[in-house]
Amino acid sequence: MALETLKRRNKNDLKWPKIIIAVLSTIGLVDTGSITLKNWGLFNSLSCPGIKNSCETVLNSPWGTLFENSQFNIPLSLAGVITYSSILVLSIFLSLNIISPKEKLNKFIWWLIFLISFASSIFSLLLINIMFFKIEAYCFFCILSAILSISIFIISMIGANFESREPMLYRGLIVALTVLIGGLIWSNYVDPSKTNEIVNTLEKVSPAITTSSSPQKVKFAKFLSDNDIKMYSAYWCPHCHDQKQLFGKKAVKELVVIECAQDGKNSQYELCREKQIEGFPSWEIKGKIYSGVKDLNDLAIITGYAGDSNF
Repeated sequence: MALETLKRRNKNDLKWPKIIIAVLSTIGLVDTGSITLKNWGLFNSLSCPGIKNSCETVLNSPWGTLFENSQFNIPLSLAGVITYSSILVLSIFLSLNIISPKEKLNKFIWWLIFLISFASSIFSLLLINIMFFKIEAYCFFCILSAILSISIFIISMIGANFESREPMLYRGLIVALTVLIGGLIWSNYVDPSKTNEIVNTLEKVSPAITTSSSPQKVKFAKFLSDNDIKMYSAYWCPHCHDQKQLFGKKAVKELVVIECAQDGKNSQYELCREKQIEGFPSWEIKGKIYSGVKDLNDLAIITGYAGDSNF
């Protein structure tokens, strides 16, 4: 009898929005989860459709990391994992039809899905703007996540069947403004072009490294320093900066970098003259000097690195 009553109450409740939201959030979870595992070095194969290394450029940019120190890092994709996991759990709970659509808990869950997906959509659009106009690169996985968030948001409005549009618009506006303001503050905070660097006029230093380092790059950099492989550099050299950018800011700290500019900070000008360094950057590997920017995979082959070279 109770089961028949519950079925009767749920008769007019749309089932397809719950199912589609569950499917879309599952795809989003796989998408962001793969990126997160790749960032942590637990997932090696991640082929990005489109321009070569474009995904790496986006994901290793300053905007690709929420927090990073010498011990661990929290990639931005982890926020996506939490978001899609939350929506998936809520949509599955609704699909089980345990509660009546007329009950407050049902409406509350729909409100959560609506607000979470709307917040995710606004933040995704902000990230797309950063990707194209700041990083100037293309990432298929990031665009896919944005499409999924917006799709879930649109479907949630259909499935929730809100009785009044005024609360929906009012709460949505509050969420949008909050996410947008918070996102812009965060974006400006991590933007390397906005960072005010204090440079000692007597000791010239290289530009700040703006890319992030994968665990594989950090391990490779440690291998180079442990094997007394040195990089000869000059603070004013753009190619030296490009070489360091390939490693990322965390991995560069593990390298042995020799400053050759006579007026550079911690200059070892005499050592560079002794080694007859004529071009920058130059690598000293087993007593031989190799000049020019080296692709990390090529450098791994030259140095005999046997570790994970999926940089």
